[in-house]
Amino acid sequence: MDGTTGNNRLLDKITIFGEDFKYLAYKVTYSVVFPIGFISNSVALFVFLRLTPKKTANTVFMTNLAISDVGFSLTLPFRLVYYFRGGRWDFPDWFCRWCVFSFYVNLYTSVLFLTGLSVLRYIAVVHPIRNKSLVTVWRARLSCFAIWVFVACSSMPFLMTGTTERHNKMRCFEPGNNKSWNRIYSLNYVGVSFGFVIPFITILVCYGCIICKLIKGRKIGNRRGNTRRRSVYLIAVVLSTFLLCFLPYHVARTVHLYAKVLNESCPVIELLVKILVISLCMAASNSCFNPLLYYFAGETFRTAIRRVSDRRTLGSFSHSGVYPSFRRRKSHHATIPKLASDCCLIKTGCAN
Repeated sequence: MDGTTGNNRLLDKITIFGEDFKYLAYKVTYSVVFPIGFISNSVALFVFLRLTPKKTANTVFMTNLAISDVGFSLTLPFRLVYYFRGGRWDFPDWFCRWCVFSFYVNLYTSVLFLTGLSVLRYIAVVHPIRNKSLVTVWRARLSCFAIWVFVACSSMPFLMTGTTERHNKMRCFEPGNNKSWNRIYSLNYVGVSFGFVIPFITILVCYGCIICKLIKGRKIGNRRGNTRRRSVYLIAVVLSTFLLCFLPYHVARTVHLYAKVLNESCPVIELLVKILVISLCMAASNSCFNPLLYYFAGETFRTAIRRVSDRRTLGSFSHSGVYPSFRRRKSHHATIPKLASDCCLIKTGCAN
């Protein structure tokens, strides 16, 4: 009896210490990710929807990626309120379920949209002749819709876990019992297989073919330099996102769930929880990396930004009086042909 009581006290101390570390990490991460991710992706969404008249397959995938990031960013303030209140959920139970659901939807739609962009770049570089016939806006929209439906249906089980009461507080983002842990353990392998391993292998194959094509030095249309540069930017941003955001989280989550289900010792669980918290913070920050992809790898996005900046530059010149002086000079020079014609009329005696 005494030994059981001592183990429970030790477990409570570890839980409290782990919560302090977890809450601090989440508060710092979400306080940074929310403004950066929300503002940058909202601007990108505005550019794609309002300033990009000609839609392409790439802009369709990037638009959906921005929508996913904005939707997830809108749930971060509620997570911050929860962690700043010391782990007390004061919102409805259904909203707790929705916040958990939105995290996984954003995570795996981001993975699949990035994979789709990699496949599009592969087709454009390796099969440029068949690119126009294979890649269309309608097919891109259909693919994005299928991704939304697949991820939403796969994430439905997370709507089954809502708030739980612990230490006289309503908790969220925490499995309530062993049944919930076993459900998450089973879903983890589905998420890892279809949400990370298969997409990661796909982009590695695509990028391997792209690199081989570029190394051979074959000309791709009349825009070889632009295609090479955009391909390098896409490879750099997508691989960085996968290696920094998605890979650590899936590895840490798998190991932690495995140890949790097998009832490993408390020190092991404590260490794995810390690693999982850090990796989850990195996974949540993926929405801050995607705007870099829009700018450096998206030619349409950069063109729209430059068009807006050029209009503002022209407007500032007009207000500063540069163009009126130019028009005055133009109207002054326009009188020269008239004077020359008058002189000719005088010489020929045709003028009165």
